[in-house]
Amino acid sequence: MQYVLGQADFAGRTFHVEPGVLIPRPETAELCQWIVETQKENWENVEEIIRKEFNISPDVAFEDINIFKEKGWFKRKYSRLRFIVKIVHCYIKARHTKLASPRPRIMDLCTGSGCIAITLSLEIPDSEVLGIDISDSACNVATKNAKQLASKAIFKNVDIFDLLEMCKTNREEHFKADIIVSNPPYICEKEKADMEKNVLDYEPDLALFVPDEDPLKFYRAIAEFASLELRSWGMLYFEINPLYEKETREMLEGFGFKNIETKEDAFGKKRMMQAMK
Repeated sequence: MQYVLGQADFAGRTFHVEPGVLIPRPETAELCQWIVETQKENWENVEEIIRKEFNISPDVAFEDINIFKEKGWFKRKYSRLRFIVKIVHCYIKARHTKLASPRPRIMDLCTGSGCIAITLSLEIPDSEVLGIDISDSACNVATKNAKQLASKAIFKNVDIFDLLEMCKTNREEHFKADIIVSNPPYICEKEKADMEKNVLDYEPDLALFVPDEDPLKFYRAIAEFASLELRSWGMLYFEINPLYEKETREMLEGFGFKNIETKEDAFGKKRMMQAMK
């Protein structure tokens, strides 16, 4: 029906869809909500730490204070060295939680219609969002959605495996993200028998299926890429196949990720995972 109408609702907005892109699911909207809530919660934690460290009055709006440049209030109170030491101290205190940036750089890998990238760009103010997809037509759909929804997210047509190789061979040019998120293909061929016929008939295999013998094919490449491309304490988010939750967690641990958490969707399935670099 969504392909006939040319649109699908997602996270309170209407997105253009067409054959060649996956129809956005409610579970994926839950993933976006988790990211937005975590970002807000973590930045409030960092704000609290910095306020205490610098004795900033609650009457002073935090967004009006540029803590990363020695101007105004900070310059009058602290030497350059003491200022830097105190800021580093704040970040060390915050590292035991999931440190958030007030203006995060976000990458959405396997972006499809752009629903995740666009939602995050609109829900997280001042974020810089880049969506990546192997499909040129998907990138065109995502760009159209960004324009229609007044999002600043941008999209590039790149294969994630090529992106990983470029990242490993060219260490000079990096996006250096604060958040990397992906809803990659994760359904095994053997699971087709349990799927609805309309999904099999109309939605793109490229966005859905992975080989039975390598169900974590995309997750492994994305995790390795994230281990190189995320800033320290940056966050990686996945929508996952509940059948491989344990294997996905172990794979992330193998790449050195920590504070790994799994979250159930509205149907009680282990559908989302987050990890810190």
